[in-house]
Amino acid sequence: MFKIEQTKGVWFIMEFLEQILAPLGMEDQADSILAGATNVLLALLILIVGFWIAGRVGAVVRGIGKQHEKLDDTLFNFLGSLARYTVLAFVIIAVLNRFGVETTSIVALLGAAGLAVGLALQGAMSNLAAGVMLMIFRPYKVGDFIDAAGNFGNVEEITLFTTVLRTFDHQQIIIPNGKIWGEQIINHSHHPVRGVELTFGVSYDTDIDQARNVIKKVFADHPQILDDPKPVIVVSTLNDSSVDFAVRPFVKGEHWFDVRFTVPELVKKALDEAGIEIPFPHQKVILFKGDE
Repeated sequence: MFKIEQTKGVWFIMEFLEQILAPLGMEDQADSILAGATNVLLALLILIVGFWIAGRVGAVVRGIGKQHEKLDDTLFNFLGSLARYTVLAFVIIAVLNRFGVETTSIVALLGAAGLAVGLALQGAMSNLAAGVMLMIFRPYKVGDFIDAAGNFGNVEEITLFTTVLRTFDHQQIIIPNGKIWGEQIINHSHHPVRGVELTFGVSYDTDIDQARNVIKKVFADHPQILDDPKPVIVVSTLNDSSVDFAVRPFVKGEHWFDVRFTVPELVKKALDEAGIEIPFPHQKVILFKGDE
């Protein structure tokens, strides 16, 4: 029944077209015009549905990144856009097929063009690949203090191609991700608690226990040094002119640099107040008066 009704509908449309085209002398072209109009309508339908599917696929991929805190939004926004444009490429190929365009040669041409662009942008592609790896494995995140590619500073931004650092003197350093991924990365903010390695030397005349107690008091009075883990204060080396203490107070990661550059001064002042000498290289010149 449906087939009969469909046939009647097509016949009605053909009759209608012939009546319109008859005054123009184009009634013999009704079949081709109907076929062309059908292709146009189907192409529009493919485009509408294809754009909707592409948008949905992109949104789903981006949503995966937002659902999990450990996944990077930047990476999944990129993957969502990549998925969307991939679907759109297939949609366009399907539309061209509706009009009888040979898409095999077009695909081959696009592949060759993509290869040429890839070779021309080889450096950018390596940075892109490194950026994807950095976002997957996440050796650092925004806000971390890192030492990478010969530069150190706070991470302000991570993109697919570059990482932006801010140094202590508020300079902006933009590093290609390829350089960072190919070298050693030191993340000073990875662990919440860190030890600060310091060395202090005292003279051989000094009471070692007294010197240790002076350093302990400095650590105990410092607001940023933690009681747990307990600071390490040990004699590490007996030098030619000094007894060296290797010390390691523990601090929260964000206080590491403050402690690293304030404690030496505090220990120096405390040792001076306690009358403990800090030896330094010096020479004595002894003059002998010759016999007359």
